Amino acid sequence: MSTPSLASGPEGPDALGPLLATVLDALAEGADARGGPLPAGGPDAVAARVRDAVGDVLPEEGDPQALRHLVRALAEGSADPANPLCAAHLHCPPLAVATAADLAASALNPSMDSWDQAPAASELEQLVTRSLAREVFGDSLRGAGLYRYAAPPRGATSPHTPAPECLVTTGGTESNQLALLLARETLGPNLRLICAANAHHSLPRAAWLLGLPDPVTLPTLNHTTLEEALTTHPGPHLVAATAGTTDAGLIDPLPEIAAVCRRHRHRTRLHIDAAYGGTLLFSDRHRHKLTGLAGAATVTLDLHKLGWQPVAAGVLAVRNPHDLAALQYRADYLNADDDTEAGLPDLLGRSLRTTRRPDVFKIAVTLKTLGRTGLAALVDQVCAKASEFADLVQARPGFELHSRPVISTVLFRPTHATDDTVAAVRRTLLHQGRAVLGRARLDGRLWLKVTLLNPHTRPDDLTALLKAVEHLADQLAEGNTPS
Repeated sequence: MSTPSLASGPEGPDALGPLLATVLDALAEGADARGGPLPAGGPDAVAARVRDAVGDVLPEEGDPQALRHLVRALAEGSADPANPLCAAHLHCPPLAVATAADLAASALNPSMDSWDQAPAASELEQLVTRSLAREVFGDSLRGAGLYRYAAPPRGATSPHTPAPECLVTTGGTESNQLALLLARETLGPNLRLICAANAHHSLPRAAWLLGLPDPVTLPTLNHTTLEEALTTHPGPHLVAATAGTTDAGLIDPLPEIAAVCRRHRHRTRLHIDAAYGGTLLFSDRHRHKLTGLAGAATVTLDLHKLGWQPVAAGVLAVRNPHDLAALQYRADYLNADDDTEAGLPDLLGRSLRTTRRPDVFKIAVTLKTLGRTGLAALVDQVCAKASEFADLVQARPGFELHSRPVISTVLFRPTHATDDTVAAVRRTLLHQGRAVLGRARLDGRLWLKVTLLNPHTRPDDLTALLKAVEHLADQLAEGNTPS
């Protein structure tokens, strides 16, 4: 048996070429077999098809057709976020250019835990993360308004304000956990989290993981409730606001929350979870919704949501880079003192992980390829499509709209349906493989959730979705088995 080919090195391109052709063919075959946004039949049917395709996971003799068979099975059994009717979650269709960049990163396989494993990628990470940090904190660093300015010359520093930084993470959960960790190391082990009931679950979970006191969970986070919580509960405090809630895409009143935190700044720190809404920064039309963002000490962004990146592509923006001293650690084989003193960059303090993929590369390629104008166009398109869908819901007598969309999430339900019917409609669409809708329980009722992240979605797609929901709701209300 010949030795398998490698993805990089002299033989890499020749080895990858035919394999990529196989993958692309198998992806197309699987998508054709699936026929919609989700495989039909539910969990049992999907599991049976996967088992049949895989057979013996570790056979005695290898199968040279395994790549084709398993890619086809994966494609047939996957939810396709590029399908207009796959709109349940913050699960974006990745850009082709970002996916191609991810392939290059996978082939070269840099490991972001020491410079000698990732020379170019480590420098690229510094350039990209500092640029993103300036996007987040630019208004506070350069006066009122979100001021855009060029990167300082390499090695230049300000004697007054250290440049903000970003860490690359696996997503909002890791970013939020790191934000709590940095706050604890700055303010002390009795740090208490204050957040709203609609905050992402990763925040109270991170407080538990870090051994912090029980969080203070407010029904809503605003000037009045926050002021009362800060004076009622002993500090120090980390206030966690949200710019884009998971359920409805809502944005907390960031300016007034930031103002309260400033008044209590000696014992209070502000974190903003903008995993969903953070890339509104790129849009002239929607940036104003993030006014107050730069008042935070840390900000979570996820570019694998409203940034069209393959998973994972998260960042944590940190206003004061001195906070990152809490992550410093010495491992002689990775960042020996004499190597660092000799000028080899120390990467170990940029994450709690050791081995890290160069996820920054696909981000860099996307930012450079599309530019601010291209990214803004995508953001504006999906926000506009959410407004269009809300208009369609309001125009149909048989539907109720929860509220106008703030970003690109719309909650709706059949007007006279019970919660059980709403849940059954969603599960039936999933089982049939016809549409992927989310669910959210707000105001004591269950709502269907559409999260529009596909800029190619057409008005006809949205109309077809409403018709499918309406038809199923009517069938279930009449006691009929959905067809």
